Parts: sequence; C-alpha cells; structure tokens
Amino acid sequence: MKFLDKAKIHIKAGDGGNGAASFRREKYIEFGGPNGGDGGRGGDVIFRAVPNVNTLIDYRFKTNFAAQRGQNGMGRMRTGYSGEDLVLPVPTGTVILSENEEIEYADLNADGMEYRAARGGNGGWGNLHFKSPTNRAPKQANDGLPGEERTVVLRLKLIADIGLVGFPNAGKSTLLSAVTSARPKIANYAFTTLNPQLGVMYAHNREFVMVDLPGLIEGAHTGVGLGDRFLGHAERTKMILHIIDGTESDWAARYAAIRHEMDSYGGGLIGKPEIVVINKIDAISDDELKERLTAFKKSFGRKKKPEILQISAAGHIGLEDLISAVEKEFNK
Repeated sequence: MKFLDKAKIHIKAGDGGNGAASFRREKYIEFGGPNGGDGGRGGDVIFRAVPNVNTLIDYRFKTNFAAQRGQNGMGRMRTGYSGEDLVLPVPTGTVILSENEEIEYADLNADGMEYRAARGGNGGWGNLHFKSPTNRAPKQANDGLPGEERTVVLRLKLIADIGLVGFPNAGKSTLLSAVTSARPKIANYAFTTLNPQLGVMYAHNREFVMVDLPGLIEGAHTGVGLGDRFLGHAERTKMILHIIDGTESDWAARYAAIRHEMDSYGGGLIGKPEIVVINKIDAISDDELKERLTAFKKSFGRKKKPEILQISAAGHIGLEDLISAVEKEFNK
C-alpha cells in the first residue's frame, strides 16, 4: 500500500428536504385543512479515527464526498426521513486543517475519535406549520436548508513510541530492520528512505512502535531536501533515537545540525527524551572510535549530556544494550 500523509478533499453535508404543501382529501370531510409534513434533515460529514491504517491513500484519487440529502416532506403530516451521515475513516493521528492550513479544526489522536466536519441542513417546514385563524388553507412551505460544505486538508502524523532521526545514510533503516520485523529499503546512498517506515520492537514483556523518518539535512525545517514534511511524524513520538554515522569525522557538527532543525521546526521535538546512537562502530578502528567519542562528549561543555550508545546495526553489535536503554527510559 502506497504511503500518503497529506490530502486535500472537498466535503458537503446533505441538504435538508423540502416541506410539503398538501391538504386533506378525504371523503365526507369538507374542511380538511393543510397536512403537509416537514422535510428531513440532511446527513452530516464525520471523520473517524480508525486503527491499523497508516496512510491517506484512499483520499488520493477520490476528493469529493457528499452526505445524503434529506427526503422531502409528504402529505398526511408525514415527515421525510433524515439523510444518512457520511463517516469518513482516517488513520489515528490525522489532523484536519482548513484549506490554507492555517486553522486546525481537529486532531484525531486516539482510536475512535470523531469530528463532525460539516453539518447537514435542516428540513423545510410543511404548510401545516403556517395554519392560523386568519389563514386556514396556507399554500406556503419552506425549502430545506443547504448543508455545509468546505475544503479541508488531512495531515497524518504517525503515532509511534520511538522516532529515528539523523542525516541520510546514517543507518536508521538498517537499525529498524535489525530490531523489528520491518523490511525497509536499504542501500548505500542518501535518501534511501522516502517515506516513514514503522516497525514493532519487543523488549521483554513490552513492545514499542518505532518509526524511521526520511533523512534530514541542514535547512530541512524550511523545505530543503525532503523538507519538514516528515518532522510532523516525530511530534507524536515519546522519545527520539538520534542516529549518527560513526564513520563521519565530526559527530558534534552532525548532532548540532539535526538538533537545530528539530528546534527550528518546533512541535516540542527538542524537549523529548533522547538517546544518541553512534552507528557503524565496526567500520572504524578502536583508536578512532575513542578519539571521536571523547571529542563528542567535550562538545557539550557544561550542558547536560544525553545518553550515548555505540552500536553496529548491520553487525548486530550493542543492540541488546540499546533495547534495554529504551525500556529503561520508558519505565521512568
């Protein structure tokens, strides 16, 4: 299934049914009077968060949705039936925005949450409502009111426990495949991951949902590279695993660059619990590893240092320590 985390659609609630203008026509009843019924109410358009779905692909090709119209009123004081509500399922974590994306209408961040995005129109009154002492035979009846309609933007922010961030080709996809059953695309070039990938990591009697986000580069929060499109998925995570390529010469610069992008994006990313993971340690010598680790720790100065772990995702080195550290963080 293709991943899609943003869609723009047009929705329209059902119009109300028209009221009826009718009169009693019964044998032996000389003055029957009006008996027109009211029109039925139009159906609403409702978004509902559903589990086990992590894409908005259903809204890629079909972009216009309308709820059912209310039935017109009928004679003998019969009210038309109300139109059925249109329920549109979306993945849990979907944010519903205005067309210009400046107004957030709803954040469906839990299974079963609903948002009534457009209300159906009321049905019109039948002529029975207009009967009065001075107007015994009204022919007037109201038309139903139109249902609300609007264009909305659906933006999916995946819900996961752990978010993997880092520069392209740092080994995030390899780590995801090593600790979960996910099988993301892995290759020796930048931007291998073009869409977020989810996997479940098991630790003793617990399980954690992990999301591998496409690699960030400097200026990502302004749209450079793959831009900030996927940073929104990190907003939902409870902690961050910051992956650094151990073969890079300046770990501090790499770390600072990604932290700057997270801080510039906002959304509370910079304040989330974080573990720094130095990957590919089997690709450098012990002396280089020790030298770079010492320099990296010194770069923090007096600031609080995050927990730093050394692993090789490809070589399955240090993975048990990483899993234990994640579990410990969640048990705090």
